[in-house]
Amino acid sequence: MKALFHSEPILSPIPSLKIKPGVPTPKTSLQFPLAPAKRYCSVKAVLDSTHVDELSEIRNPAVSTSYRNPKSRRPNQTVLDAQTKVCTGPTQTKPLNAEQAFKVLDTILKSVKGELKDEDEVSNAQLGAFFAAMTIRANAFPEPTQWSDGERTALTYYWPHLVRVLPPAIVFLADPEQSIMGVSSSIGPRFVGSGTAEMRLVGALREILAGGHLGYEEVQGVLRDVLPLGSEDKKTSAVSEALLAAFLIGQRMNRETDRELKAYCLAFDDELGPAPVADVRSLTHYGEPYDGNTRYFRSTLFVAAVRSCYGESCLLHGVDWMPPKGGITEEQMLKFMGANTHLTPMQAKALLEDEDIGFAYISQREAQPSLYSLIGLREHIKKRPPLATTEKVQQIVRAKGKEAIVAGFYHGGYEESLLMLMRRRGVHSGLVVKGEEGALSMTTRLRSPNASKGLPVNYCSGFRSLNETSNSAMDGVSRENFNTVVNAKDYGFEQTDTPRTDRSVTRNIELGLAALRGEKGAAYDRIVLNAGMVDHLLGCEGAEDISSALERAREAIDSGRALEKLLGYINKSNRVV
Repeated sequence: MKALFHSEPILSPIPSLKIKPGVPTPKTSLQFPLAPAKRYCSVKAVLDSTHVDELSEIRNPAVSTSYRNPKSRRPNQTVLDAQTKVCTGPTQTKPLNAEQAFKVLDTILKSVKGELKDEDEVSNAQLGAFFAAMTIRANAFPEPTQWSDGERTALTYYWPHLVRVLPPAIVFLADPEQSIMGVSSSIGPRFVGSGTAEMRLVGALREILAGGHLGYEEVQGVLRDVLPLGSEDKKTSAVSEALLAAFLIGQRMNRETDRELKAYCLAFDDELGPAPVADVRSLTHYGEPYDGNTRYFRSTLFVAAVRSCYGESCLLHGVDWMPPKGGITEEQMLKFMGANTHLTPMQAKALLEDEDIGFAYISQREAQPSLYSLIGLREHIKKRPPLATTEKVQQIVRAKGKEAIVAGFYHGGYEESLLMLMRRRGVHSGLVVKGEEGALSMTTRLRSPNASKGLPVNYCSGFRSLNETSNSAMDGVSRENFNTVVNAKDYGFEQTDTPRTDRSVTRNIELGLAALRGEKGAAYDRIVLNAGMVDHLLGCEGAEDISSALERAREAIDSGRALEKLLGYINKSNRVV
């Protein structure tokens, strides 16, 4: 957090502060060299596709963070570092000390007065998220995570200056009922917003800023009214951007209720019309965390190719790049390998129905443009909003046969929320996995004795139906609930360290392609483990016995069929009508 500790001249008079020197900033991903020519050629040779030649448009495809839209303005780093500390939950928040608080508020004051330009300027979304967080902490958090003495001293000093120059919407967020800051200002209690959408949002925020919760219809109304729909005439205004950032971060800080999560999950189901229905006997929707992996091998794309070999169709969905991690995603890998990552739901349906393919990937950009338009704002609020949970539980294409949803999670408690949303979707089977980095990849590595508290990696929980009833008649269907910790050693896997990719898209691809070529090792084992265990836990036909399920996955790889499926997808995704 160099920016938060870096010393610069600040408004005087204030006590002399000894600012700690910052840690040297590491080089950004954009400074890394391109992947070595040998690596690039090996990927090209395996794919044997002319589409690889078109990769010149991708800036540094070896490093996942280079997929960030270069047109998006970066947030002010000083305030972003502070948001990392204060824009989180009642027990996770870390109050700022005096040094940090003075630095942050001085940065905000300079920015609002127009003294900071470009990426040094504090965005409206940052202002909204920061001041909403401070208000919620003052109104509703337990004493250890309320304002520190240093924060109170800094705000006492700076607020008389800030209240004169901050936009009315930010003053409202900072002191909605004229009861926090001490300096008299009637802006907060009188603020209502401009237009129907902002007025609805302000009304909801008054409840959120007091630590309260909203009803299902109230959340859906806000989301549908305020979110931009991708057209020029419906872009979010500067005021709405600040208020929406406050809304999203406030909901997460107050810990979303089930009804609020349902509203987020279902609000945009029909944005582009009813979901198409694929004529397949079984369809698994994969909900990987949209912000990707930064360290370890991400296996789901290759698992989908394996499972499609024996009739378990798979639909993956996500984005090209997402904060806060900005890690490797399936879209990055497919784009680098030359696949079409702009498929519509109808085109994905055709690939799912194609007996030579049987899996597909859909970008949020094509399926839910309103939510995709929030990526820039999500970078500026820093912490994951409720959308980070609910976007994993989507049915962008439906199936005539049985449906299942698999989603990854990390933080304890969200496994039950995700399973609740899956049941609400009416699927036959649902599974949540605490894989590495909160993704879906179970590991063959044994848990370290020094591992952090909480649920262990490879923890799985879910439900599966006990009959063959179709989706249209799921009401009243009995389900079997289960939870388990998968110990790969119990199924004949040797302990191996997890393959590292460290944001390298090409490295992740190399590991996956080598495994699909039958090269034994850690990546091969993880693909087999994740394919076979998902088949078994979801209650898939032919996977009642775990050993048989794992052997079926191995055969799909060793026969070369899984690699053929992947290469066929890359080819046909560019020709599908």
